[in-house]
Parts: sequence; structure tokens; C-alpha cells
Amino acid sequence: MILSSKSLTLREFMPEDWQAVFDYQTDPQYLEFYEWETRSKAEVQEFVQMFLEQQKQVPRTKFQLAIVLKSEEKVIGNCGIRKIKPELPEASLGYEIASDYWGKGYATEAASTMIKFGFEELKLQRIYGWCIAENLASARVMEKVGMQLEERFTENEWFKGRWWDTLIFGISRDEWEKL
Repeated sequence: MILSSKSLTLREFMPEDWQAVFDYQTDPQYLEFYEWETRSKAEVQEFVQMFLEQQKQVPRTKFQLAIVLKSEEKVIGNCGIRKIKPELPEASLGYEIASDYWGKGYATEAASTMIKFGFEELKLQRIYGWCIAENLASARVMEKVGMQLEERFTENEWFKGRWWDTLIFGISRDEWEKL
């Protein structure tokens, strides 16, 4: 499976992609809003292997794709859409970008491409995403792709020795078609 946008190719993960994922997932800036303190090579290889296994699902419910920057032919992150149950027309959106590529619109471009896939190809009715409330950049990505803030949960994620608030964003097919 390959999706394409102006600057990016979103493609299936390959086993060798683990090194690029390891490079950005071990960056302290990346780790700020994740439960992990560090990432080992084995953990990242297992992470990528999970996506390789998802490619074999029948029916497939999870589409987590490597984000490749066309100009550099380099994996700079991943973006995906995941149905909770095959029969439900709803899915969650998730993305991550290497910190060297933050602020350049790539997360927004990838998320927009994945949302289009979800509504046009998977015939979804609703797509939602969540982020740590303090992760303003991630919240801004969801706003830029047309998602609306639906809920703020107070102190519902515990990691790194503290409670974190989370935000839920969502967009319906009807809302997306009006963009």
C-alpha cells in the first residue's frame, strides 16, 4: 500500500525501517510526551515488527505506514489509521515525526493524507485522535486537518512520575467533505 502527497510517500513498513525509527525514537525531544524514558534497538525492532504483522491482517484494520520524505528518500516518521473493530466505521489516527522535521508541515500533510484514505477508501464515518494536552504541536496538527476538540480528560494518563491531561479530537465524514 502506498499513499502519496506533495512532499511525502506513505508506504508499508519494511523490516529495515527499524533503524530510522530508532534514530528518532531515541531523541529526548521525541520522548517528552511518551511513556518511554528510552528506547532500545530490540524495542524498536518489535515496534516495527508489529506494523509488519498488521499488514497481514484479514480483514485488515490497522494501517500504520512509514512516512518517507520524497526529497531525501528517508523515513522521517509514521502515520496510521486503526479501526477498533472491522465492522465499525470509526478509526483512530496517530502519527509521529522525527524532531528534525518538526514545524515543516509534514505531520499535517501525512495526517491529511491518511484521513482522506480513511474516508474515501475505508468508508469511515468518523476519525478521532488524542494527544497529551501539553503537546500543543500535536493538537495543532489535528486542528489543521479539520478535527475539532471533543473532550479534555483531566489527569487520565500516568507516566514519568506524573499525571497528564489528554485531548480528544474528531472529525466526521460530513465535516471532512465540507473542508
